[in-house]
Amino acid sequence: MIKNICDFLAGWKMTLVGGIFLLASFVLPRFGFADSAQMAWITVVLCGLPLLYLAIWRIIHNKGISKISSALLISMAMLAAICIGDLFAAGEVAFIMAIGALLEDMTTQRAKKGLKKLLSLTPDNAWLVRDNQAVIIPVEEIQKGDCLRVLPGETIPVDGQIISGETSVDQSVMTGESLPVDKVNGDMVYSGTINCFGSIDIRAAKVGADSSLQKLIRMVADAEKKQAPTQRIADKWASWLVPVAMLIAIVTYIFTGNIVRAVTVLVVFCPCALVLATPTAIMAAIGQAAKHGVIIKSGEALEKMGKVNTIAFDKTGTLTYGKLAVSDVIPLSDIQEMNLLSITATAESRSEHPIGKAILAQAQKDNLSLSEMERFTMTAGKGISARIGEKDYCFGNEKYIAENGLPIDSQTHAVLDKLRAEGKASVIIATNTQILGIIALADIIRPESAHVLERLRNLAARTVLLTGDNRKAAQYLGREVGISEIRADLLPEEKVDNIISLKQAGNVCMIGDGVNDAPALKMADVGVAMGAMGSDIAVEAADIALMDDNISKLPYLKWLGNTTIKTIKTAIALSMLINFVAIVLSVYGLLTPTTGALVHNAGSCAVVLLAALLYDRKYGCL
Repeated sequence: MIKNICDFLAGWKMTLVGGIFLLASFVLPRFGFADSAQMAWITVVLCGLPLLYLAIWRIIHNKGISKISSALLISMAMLAAICIGDLFAAGEVAFIMAIGALLEDMTTQRAKKGLKKLLSLTPDNAWLVRDNQAVIIPVEEIQKGDCLRVLPGETIPVDGQIISGETSVDQSVMTGESLPVDKVNGDMVYSGTINCFGSIDIRAAKVGADSSLQKLIRMVADAEKKQAPTQRIADKWASWLVPVAMLIAIVTYIFTGNIVRAVTVLVVFCPCALVLATPTAIMAAIGQAAKHGVIIKSGEALEKMGKVNTIAFDKTGTLTYGKLAVSDVIPLSDIQEMNLLSITATAESRSEHPIGKAILAQAQKDNLSLSEMERFTMTAGKGISARIGEKDYCFGNEKYIAENGLPIDSQTHAVLDKLRAEGKASVIIATNTQILGIIALADIIRPESAHVLERLRNLAARTVLLTGDNRKAAQYLGREVGISEIRADLLPEEKVDNIISLKQAGNVCMIGDGVNDAPALKMADVGVAMGAMGSDIAVEAADIALMDDNISKLPYLKWLGNTTIKTIKTAIALSMLINFVAIVLSVYGLLTPTTGALVHNAGSCAVVLLAALLYDRKYGCL
């Protein structure tokens, strides 16, 4: 009951009401309304009770030196000022402390909606096959060893092994791969991934809490718990501030016999400017970043960004655009490139496969006309066949072409090996009698990637590639953009293990965009998500989001982190200097609790001014 009341009083509305009454208690007596000085009681109650409750709660429940907090020092000063009848001084320290606490809370809130969205990836029901009949059952009832049927377009409910059928599976949720992966009898499939085309029967291998998706959910939740909020600076220092303040106040009273001087010492000793230093600087930095399309969720992320010495990148959607595009059209006969592309686009115009859509998009971009198609057949996970004009064509992988009666010659093998080494997907085009050519597709590398990585290396940052893509695709990207440290074929839990390993050598920043990156983003000291095209789960798991996906802002973020820390340290030093001068003046009786509160207020204003200057600081690369 008491806690609920104090939580209500500590909110913005009641704190601002307290501020209004505090201002009135100071101004109105100077216009002849002497009794209005009592209005400060309202501020003391509204802003002081939550502080007093917090101080008492920490004394009772905290252990050791943590019983002593900044709330205790403020409460002591507030009660001492009340005892000598200076209500304005009591209300002023309580009000500033309340404002500081609210600002700090605003900068340390973390988004936790990502877990709910991860949970929504699990289907509610599944098709259980019994006696050759498929019946719908809740996912919770699936047992290990059950035979399940997954239809085209459905989400795979559990980890399992295909026992019948062939398909392509979009498993970007787990691995971040930009291409659907062809699956045949005996291959493993994972919960949360999407069956794109053929109907398959699977044998449940890992169900419930053991499934890949549930492990992903647990990893995000565990990483969230490990990212504890930074302890407030004022509370860290309170363990020696309180004894020192009490000692100086007592010594002042003993030597002067003046209780007012002792109380003034307590008032000016209050760490209000210290409390304001961190949240105001952080809010200014967050505001500046927002002007440049960068969303920063916490001050802790800013602080750690300045200390980062290792930056780990996901591949797809981060260093690349995450979109397939035709990269090579390679004739292997006397056919022209544009004719080869036109024929393939005609056949793929009826396909829903991402490769087919990319080929069709390229033909439309090149303004190629499509031919009439009489027949279209698709074999999930392998390829398609079509009759165009008077000829029959087949389009697909090596196995599909061989099944249609055409052996793969050495020339074709050499081209395919070269394309695979570059991490590209290939479609072989053939008639009944000969192979016509190959169309290759790749995830397009962002043009700024190589430059950004070079600048980060110049800032003494180690760069690492962590990707679920195959090793050849990762190595090709590494050669193109200049990353030599490559770790490929990683599942989400393996990315987390790599982040933990990298953290042993210092602070780690992880850049990613997919659901599969969420645990690694949480586990890293700083997680940066591609906000425009990245998944909502990744954005909410990250500490920072690049809303326009401009990775060239990474060096800017590091500069901003460094600058913010310098501003905070400067503000703390300034506030401590003002407090020291005010304490000396209080001991000599040159300040009263009211004038001491005003000097104390000047320190708080100086801290806010420093933060305001940070908001307009410029960075040369933007």
